[in-house]
Amino acid sequence: MNFPILTAITFIPLLISTIVLLIPKSKENWIRSVSTVLSLIPLALSIYIYIAVRADPGKMHFTEEYSWIPAIDVYYRMGVDGLSAVMLVLTTLLSTLCYYYSIYTIKNRVKEYYFLFLLLQVGMSGVFVSLDFIFFYVFWEIGLVPMYLLIGIWGGERRIYASIKFFLYTLAGSMAMLLAIIGVYLATGTFNILEAAAAQPFAGNFALSAAAFWAFFVAFAIKVPIFPFHTWLPDAHTEAPTAGSVILAGVLLKLGAYGLIRIVLPIFPKTFAFYSYNVPVIPILAVISIVYGALVCMAQWDLKRLIAYSSVSHMGYVTLGISAAAASLAISGREGTATSAIISINGASLQLFTHGVITGGLFFLVGMIYDRAHTRQIRDFGGLGSKVPYYYGIMMVTGFASLGLPGLAGFWSEFFVFRGAFAIIPIFAIIGVLGIVFTAAYILWKIVQHIFLGEFDQEKWDQVTHQAKLTDLATFEKITMWPLVILMVLIGFYPSLIVRLLNGVSTALVNNILP
Repeated sequence: MNFPILTAITFIPLLISTIVLLIPKSKENWIRSVSTVLSLIPLALSIYIYIAVRADPGKMHFTEEYSWIPAIDVYYRMGVDGLSAVMLVLTTLLSTLCYYYSIYTIKNRVKEYYFLFLLLQVGMSGVFVSLDFIFFYVFWEIGLVPMYLLIGIWGGERRIYASIKFFLYTLAGSMAMLLAIIGVYLATGTFNILEAAAAQPFAGNFALSAAAFWAFFVAFAIKVPIFPFHTWLPDAHTEAPTAGSVILAGVLLKLGAYGLIRIVLPIFPKTFAFYSYNVPVIPILAVISIVYGALVCMAQWDLKRLIAYSSVSHMGYVTLGISAAAASLAISGREGTATSAIISINGASLQLFTHGVITGGLFFLVGMIYDRAHTRQIRDFGGLGSKVPYYYGIMMVTGFASLGLPGLAGFWSEFFVFRGAFAIIPIFAIIGVLGIVFTAAYILWKIVQHIFLGEFDQEKWDQVTHQAKLTDLATFEKITMWPLVILMVLIGFYPSLIVRLLNGVSTALVNNILP
């Protein structure tokens, strides 16, 4: 196939953003319609790629390579395997849903909003298909400014503080990553990510390897985010517009974890193993993220902030799964280690997709109730189950998926992570299980009981909402949630839909790092 499909998926949003700029500012409905309808093209192409790579997901497909800056050996390199294909589907799906939802919710500066969102999609898609370090870094940075502006312009009361904090944290990580990229290039003579992994830079110098490893790790840990680099996240989520929170939780957090799987683990396997098993700093940070994030959720009464901290907890499972796979190198002679490492990577990778779908849905639902009540304080609600039964039902499915109920998508990713981690780093797996207990507690106590159960108090509702009309989900809100709910149930009953692609990548990765 000669058609550059990865280039199309990556840059069609840029083309759409150019069209948006050419549409008169007064034609807001044109801007909304063009952005939403044309975004279906990258979505359709990503689904095609997902189907095409299923036959051999462990290899790179649809590769494109052109000389970009010959003087320093920088190439325009793109490729996609099973993991990249899954993440492209997630990115394009959530982006299209955000454009559609924003048709009805964004009323001011519509042209600038859609332009920035489309530019953000370019950066996110580019990261998942880049096979050159410089190319990867450029796309990584492209997403920084649009998200900063989306929070700073369309956010809440503390939007300036939140956007600057997000920008500074991410920029600091980017500078660390750039230094590490230069170090890897000087050691290997290439910016090719796959060739650098095969060359194993700094293999004979632990000090240099550790320095480059931590530079990459901190850059990606900030994005995930891993404790203690997480403090920007609750503020950014709380102040961002609804669609901004969805794409931040659904895709942007995944860029950091993707970098750990695509770059850090293959290039620094021994160093990663040392800090995952011999000196287990990374599993410690992972379980702190899991337990601390869940406990902080128990203390939150702002619904959006609660969901934000839940991301810290749930992304801790991703880190735990990746660190378990890395630690397998330290016990590679033990029977069943390779299988456990593959399972843990499968769980971490699946969590990237399921968390994006589930938490993206939760942020949509928070935005929907806020548009009616103009408050996110959980204490202000009560008895809504009888008044908005459709909203109640969808929130229950999404909330139960988040707490890992069997039969829904969240269960399998956590199960795979713990199945792999128990065989490799059992102490940390046992501690991490506490996160599941606390997650069930705050979902059932804070969301189910306080928001939906009990008697509805009309007088209280009128007082806190200034007599806002309470209505169930509108048609556009139902359409926004349907694809996500279908995926939660479908993956819950048939996880192989995604795991088949991820397993090929995990198997190839583990086979490459284990002796």
